[in-house]
Amino acid sequence: MFTGIIEELGVVTALEKNGGNLNITVKAGMTKELKIDQSVAHNGICLTVVDIKDDEYTVTAIDETLNKTNLGNLKVGDSVNLERGMKVGARLDGHIVQGHVDQTATCTRIDNKEGSREFTFEYDPEFQNVTIEKGSITINGVSLTVVNSQKSHFSVAIIPYTLAHTTFGSLQKGDRVNLEFDVIGKYVQRLMNSNS
Repeated sequence: MFTGIIEELGVVTALEKNGGNLNITVKAGMTKELKIDQSVAHNGICLTVVDIKDDEYTVTAIDETLNKTNLGNLKVGDSVNLERGMKVGARLDGHIVQGHVDQTATCTRIDNKEGSREFTFEYDPEFQNVTIEKGSITINGVSLTVVNSQKSHFSVAIIPYTLAHTTFGSLQKGDRVNLEFDVIGKYVQRLMNSNS
């Protein structure tokens, strides 16, 4: 379980295919505090630490994860949003995030606003995921508030601090991002679908 509050940006230092899997090695300040079998969210995807060496650690993404997320697009030198699992009894600063990506979306527009930057994303409505105005959404692991909620697209406003401390600072129009829709909203959507 995660909160969507990014702890730091890690840097991908190695990518190694192993059958249908991809071993991803990341350099991060938090490495010295990690242990084997620990869960860490990478761009919103919960992955297990399988190796640690000095200030780098390795996680493995299986083929299904690569097909359903943007991890297959990673290149050496790319930054990734990192968050360790939340501690029981700690303050929940973001919202409840499972680390399970529902689908991807494409950034279709970036607008500079006074004091923030607004990003618009389009996603396939066929999966029946929904956003609600002022509801929560997780984009590449970052807990955000939805604005301009529509059937297949929505926007989020990013403050300068978040731009500087997450991958939003380098996000470009046309980039593919990971979406995890609000878990409570997913349960409500399922209940509504089963009653209709």
